[in-house]
Amino acid sequence: FRSKLVDEGKLSLQDPVRKLVPEIWFENRWEATDPVRVVDLLEHTTGWDDMHLHEYAKDAKGMTLRQGLDYYQHSRISRWRPGTRMSYCNSGPPVAAYIVEKITGRRFEDYVTENFFAPIGMKTATYFEQPSPQLTTLSHGDGKTPYPYWNILLRPAGAINASARDMAAYVQFYLNRGAVGGVQVTPAANIDRMETPTRTWEAQQGLKAGYGLSNYTSVHDGFVYHGHNGGVDGGLTDMSYMPEYGVGYFYSINSANGEAFGKIGDAIRAYITRSLTRQPVPDAAQLPVSAQDYAGWYEPAAPRNEFAHFLERLLGLQRVTFGGGNLLLTGLGNMNQPFVPVSAGQFRYLPKKDKAEPVATALLIAPNAEGRFVYLGGTLKRISTAQAIFEIALVAWFLLALVFILLYAPFWIFGGLIKKRRRPVERAMRLWPLVAVLSLLAFVGLFALSSSDAITRLGNLTIYSFGIFLTTVIFAVATLASVLALWNSRNREIRRFVRWFSIAVTSALLIAFIYLAYWGVIGIRTWG
Repeated sequence: FRSKLVDEGKLSLQDPVRKLVPEIWFENRWEATDPVRVVDLLEHTTGWDDMHLHEYAKDAKGMTLRQGLDYYQHSRISRWRPGTRMSYCNSGPPVAAYIVEKITGRRFEDYVTENFFAPIGMKTATYFEQPSPQLTTLSHGDGKTPYPYWNILLRPAGAINASARDMAAYVQFYLNRGAVGGVQVTPAANIDRMETPTRTWEAQQGLKAGYGLSNYTSVHDGFVYHGHNGGVDGGLTDMSYMPEYGVGYFYSINSANGEAFGKIGDAIRAYITRSLTRQPVPDAAQLPVSAQDYAGWYEPAAPRNEFAHFLERLLGLQRVTFGGGNLLLTGLGNMNQPFVPVSAGQFRYLPKKDKAEPVATALLIAPNAEGRFVYLGGTLKRISTAQAIFEIALVAWFLLALVFILLYAPFWIFGGLIKKRRRPVERAMRLWPLVAVLSLLAFVGLFALSSSDAITRLGNLTIYSFGIFLTTVIFAVATLASVLALWNSRNREIRRFVRWFSIAVTSALLIAFIYLAYWGVIGIRTWG
């Protein structure tokens, strides 16, 4: 629909969003030189955080699009220069949809129905709940426990209800390059543009695989697909197609069973490609002369959810090396994953089981003022070896402290029951670290218990979300109490082992406290 307005001369993808809809709040400290543009809303290059749990949890029945955008604004803050890195953000397309409303004077949902659903032949497609016996019930992973209907706050992000027949027509619309029944609903060039990323650093260096205008590239078993998937509580769906072969598919399940969803997708793709010949795989090229300049440690630089950034940057630490003519990627859960050079700093992934990828999906990004980056399924930023080793050492120290505190606890608790082994001076030095560790375990446990209804349980004020808030506060209090107990013991008679043990574990807890406080985890209110 944006392309249609572009064709009509009413809009440009390069228009600054602030110019078009100044009434819609967002924050971008680079706005003077790098404004958020319409194209950034659609290629997910605004740098905004994804919608927060509070937004997801809102039952927005009867709310307009503008009311939805005004309901909660603070996720729309650019965390890096717009137009440089891709990070999926569900509030970008709704802002683009509001621009459509403002330009056309029509409700977005009505405009899409008239100009796309109806011409494509999608007779049941709607953004709203319909009182129809054909509307399926979405369920938990057990396939039995139902979810209530979700009136999504920002409907253009993914609220379409449609039949399988309608979605088949939608797939055919892409395969026919915008034509339906011999009538060109949108020019074929618009479909080409949707499939082509342009904004990110890697796209500007020529990498064609990536996220275009709400349409992205994926590779399965040596075949290259375009399309989009999606999910809501209790529903998972995938629409993919290969224009070169004239085949595609759509499927959805009304269950939150991700394993079943993956197996169904594998079966469908195996069936539709059973008689197809794979595209030739590009020959391996020489490594770029500058390749060794990229060797080193990297951390994720474009997190989708800022809330999880504190954890992602540690678990996502990767090491890039070069050997055997390939780029090798090593991280948590993977060892020396090979990427074969193709040309101009581009690489194709070489999986161990599936067929080799016929397109480049990785890139050495040209150095810029923000540092050195690579794109390996996501944007990674290089950090110094010293920083990487320091972070790994601190994490290991912290984990060991947790283990030893838990192992030590039964002995001192048991010892406290025996009168002659009671040592009141040491009691606080042993008690508070245990309280801190138990609060962290409760924090993790509450997240695990919330997983099946995370949006409802964490996006609202519930026993789960308040429990997460409370456990982080208890951790902070217990850690500071541990520091105070250690300080108060400095001039008292304490066993040497206990003193050094206390110093080691309390220091680890204090470092963790400072780190979590820096990232806003201490006292976090997921409902606010």
